Amino acid sequence: MAKRSGADTIVTNRRARFDYDITETMEAGLVLTGTEVKSLRGGKASIAEAFATVRRGEAWLVQAHIPEYDFGNRHNHDPTRQRKLLLHRSQIEQCEKFTQEQGRTLVPMKLYWKDGRAKLLIGLGKGKARHDKRADIAKRDADRDIQRALRERQKA
Repeated sequence: MAKRSGADTIVTNRRARFDYDITETMEAGLVLTGTEVKSLRGGKASIAEAFATVRRGEAWLVQAHIPEYDFGNRHNHDPTRQRKLLLHRSQIEQCEKFTQEQGRTLVPMKLYWKDGRAKLLIGLGKGKARHDKRADIAKRDADRDIQRALRERQKA
């Protein structure tokens, strides 16, 4: 079997850009156990309710759900345990400074394989208010209508 190169997506957080105004992204490695890696290889995970935080100079992924490995034994992992994120010191300090302001958070956006290692794309974002979400929906609907009108015009 040929070795794949590049990035293979495991799971994406589809609501991240809808609920948050993402200003910047960064890639982080994950500290995982063996059964977590095997479960991820099966394509099972959920980062919809997850968030990242900085404590005592270390970055952590909280509330991410990686289900237990089906063929694991009594040494199987806890599905919702906190996982350490591997970032450079300057990136951790940037994340800590960013989250000090009110309403700002670190949002996990995508979990994927890169060169055989699990990586997490973290977005630095600010939560959107309800009216901001409505504006995004209205803009998306307007763009869709414009594209539909252009397609119909090209047909005629």
